[in-house]
Amino acid sequence: MFDADELEEIRDAKQQWDEETLSPTLERFGERKESFDTDTGGQTLERLYTPDDIADLDYLDDLGFPGEEPYTRGAYSTMHRGRLWTMRQYAGMGTAAETNERFQYLLDQGQTGLSMAFDLPTQMGHDSDHAMSTGEVGKSGVAIDTLDDFERVFQGIPLDEVSTSMTINAPASILLAMYIAVGDKQGVDREKLRGTIQNDILKEYIARNLHIYPPESSMRLITDIFEFCAEETPNFNTISISGYHIREAGATAAQEIAFTLADGIAYVEAAVEAGLDVDDFAPQLSFFFAAHNNILEEVAKFRAARRLWYQIMDERFDADNPASKQLKFHTQTAGSTLTAQQIENNIVRVAYQALAAVLGGTQSLHTNGKDEALSIPTEESVRTALRTQQILAHESGVADTIDPLAGSYTIEALTAEVEEEAKEMIDAIDNRGGMVKAIEEGWVQQQIQDVAFERQQEIESGERIIVGVNEFEIEEKDDDVRLEEVSEEEERRQKEQLQEFKDERDSEAVEESLNTLEDGAKGDANLMPLIIDAVKAGATVGEISDTLRDVFGEYHGGGI
Repeated sequence: MFDADELEEIRDAKQQWDEETLSPTLERFGERKESFDTDTGGQTLERLYTPDDIADLDYLDDLGFPGEEPYTRGAYSTMHRGRLWTMRQYAGMGTAAETNERFQYLLDQGQTGLSMAFDLPTQMGHDSDHAMSTGEVGKSGVAIDTLDDFERVFQGIPLDEVSTSMTINAPASILLAMYIAVGDKQGVDREKLRGTIQNDILKEYIARNLHIYPPESSMRLITDIFEFCAEETPNFNTISISGYHIREAGATAAQEIAFTLADGIAYVEAAVEAGLDVDDFAPQLSFFFAAHNNILEEVAKFRAARRLWYQIMDERFDADNPASKQLKFHTQTAGSTLTAQQIENNIVRVAYQALAAVLGGTQSLHTNGKDEALSIPTEESVRTALRTQQILAHESGVADTIDPLAGSYTIEALTAEVEEEAKEMIDAIDNRGGMVKAIEEGWVQQQIQDVAFERQQEIESGERIIVGVNEFEIEEKDDDVRLEEVSEEEERRQKEQLQEFKDERDSEAVEESLNTLEDGAKGDANLMPLIIDAVKAGATVGEISDTLRDVFGEYHGGGI
């Protein structure tokens, strides 16, 4: 971008600035800190960036144009000028009827996509009447036991008119089967179904531990979904490879994309080993990242992730289809940054994080409610969070030009630094035998834990200021905050509905469908058609999960 003589001239001018302008000021006033870092374990920010810091940048090779390789500047040619990101507020509460009411409210308020949260029993493949479900039904999301529950969630919502994201992993095949079955009942062509299932089991072993089956069986279910959806639901994203939970567990920005893309490599390898052609399923892969507080680092992270995934798919997997090389991602603002103290401050945090996601070129976005550090967000909090996105879209101007921070010396230098650090970690994972092996050894988890521990020490010592927590504190009354709650009555009602459903269904048809599924699981059949048949026959989430448990077994460790 600059020739050697120009760069030398810039270096000389900077040296002169250092001596004549900067040094006297530093001697007199100093700086706020000895070192300025993007985050714990993150990049050290230079005092000033110049063209010399990006001297090795080749515009066409390293940046290019939106919608073209290497996709640094965006996955699509028009980005947010052509179509705004999907505004997808994460919602799911109590019963199916309550979740439908919240969905209808959000759509009325201008939301452009749905995002479905499930309670812990559903995520663990247990019905609401299971002993392990007691006290958790409907607490962290909606309770789904049966196809009837799923139909109530989407009552009055045509599935060919919305896209739906479902945060479900171990039993993802079952919930996807229910979504397809509801679409079939509505008369929607399967090719018109749009949305995403999270379906990312490796990050469960790393960060959340909401797994059911051993790794080999879990990977089989995932590749069955890849194969089935490539044929039946080509517009539905089959996986959302998730860095969000890795970041929330304590990872740095570079670790977030390194471990997420390494998970992606493992999934692609598993699908190829199962006999799938990379260009048949890779266009349906999607990603899910967190947006944290450091705007500059987050924008650099998203850009680096796109460029790195392009290189992986092009060089490692020899993909031909451009869509196989495009990293498309959803973003959620960072729940771990929300504070229980002075919750109004969270509105500001979320707005800045959302800004970073949009500047970084996200395809869809969830903005957290101000009260999510305490409970499921209230209707008022959800509306404010959605309005944050709408103001960004329609009033701020940031969506009106593509990749607006490109060419910034700081942004381009940070993009290259984050990418290089992530590459080094992926190389380290390869040297350990791949991502599954690195998780088995606990290496990935340890990297995250080390950073999380260091960050917590910084907060407790006051080195890292969290406004309202360890600095700028005020006294607050407990009755200042109104929280959303799920009552014991709702759990009782959900169990009653489940029992009524079981009493009225065709038990013989259920048993037959589960026996067929068991036989398929013992063999090498694609299990998706069998699971769809089972949910249509009336089998519950728990019954289908238990059938697969009987064949695959359960994994009980804290990691793989």
